[in-house]
Amino acid sequence: MAVEVLELLRDRMRQESAPGRRNDDARLVLLIEGGSSRGAYSSGMAVAIEQLGLLSMFDAVYGSSAGALNGAWLLCGRAERTMHAWWDRTIMRTTIDPRRALLRQPVVDTRFLIHTVYTEIMPMGFQEILDSPVEFHPIATHAGTGEAVDLHAHVRDQSSLQATLRASTAMPLLAGEPVEIDGQRYVDAGVSAAVPVRTALAQGATHLVALRTRRVDEKASAPSRGERLLLSRWFARQAPGAYETWLRRATLRAEEERLLATHPATLQIRPPLGSARIGRTERRPGPLRAAVDAGRLAASHALQTDFTSLAPS
Repeated sequence: MAVEVLELLRDRMRQESAPGRRNDDARLVLLIEGGSSRGAYSSGMAVAIEQLGLLSMFDAVYGSSAGALNGAWLLCGRAERTMHAWWDRTIMRTTIDPRRALLRQPVVDTRFLIHTVYTEIMPMGFQEILDSPVEFHPIATHAGTGEAVDLHAHVRDQSSLQATLRASTAMPLLAGEPVEIDGQRYVDAGVSAAVPVRTALAQGATHLVALRTRRVDEKASAPSRGERLLLSRWFARQAPGAYETWLRRATLRAEEERLLATHPATLQIRPPLGSARIGRTERRPGPLRAAVDAGRLAASHALQTDFTSLAPS
């Protein structure tokens, strides 16, 4: 199955293909899994795609939660130059601070990340994302229905793009209240779609490259009794329609795995066996830098072909 994807990438590279002027009928999409700090792995994988000059070979990028952030950095051409943010002590310790829970403030401050880090400290190329011929599809979970929602249609300018990134990363409880966009409230994409494969297939994807943040031997589990006790009240107040979806997360993840495993043209890139298990709120520089490096090497190895030699001069 991965061979078909590699062949399509190779053919498009040879033809110097670009969105809007393809010589094939395929729709090749990049899926980027979420996972909060586990996104360090898919960040490194996105760096490899950028280094190989493969972004323009894709027709669309779909990202869930941290995967949406990594997709945005890839689309603006700044994945490599900003990857060090994952092991920057100041950025990580300001973005993720468990002590804020004692003050009833968000443990994960995505507002600071997207509206301060991404604008003043490490500027994201918002206009480049808006102008990119490769479609950007940040995914979030509707707080009222629990359904995965593609926010692509809501991306109109820098402000709305920032709002969709915050919505995609609005982790229940940890990141505060849901994010409102055009009168609708959204929470983290991971509640309904850790890997946005269902949305991509429904929109006509024929070939998939999935950047994963879980090793093949890491399985999603149902919420524990402690998690249910902690989050049931939050969902009842903030996102009542998403609670049942969250409870079914193990079933939803299994369905995503089945779709990715059985689709006839799929390349999955995962952290290697034996690599570190990264928690959702990990912020230590050592493990996060190692995860970025492991993700970059895994993607470079999985792509197998020296695409650089085929790049236009």
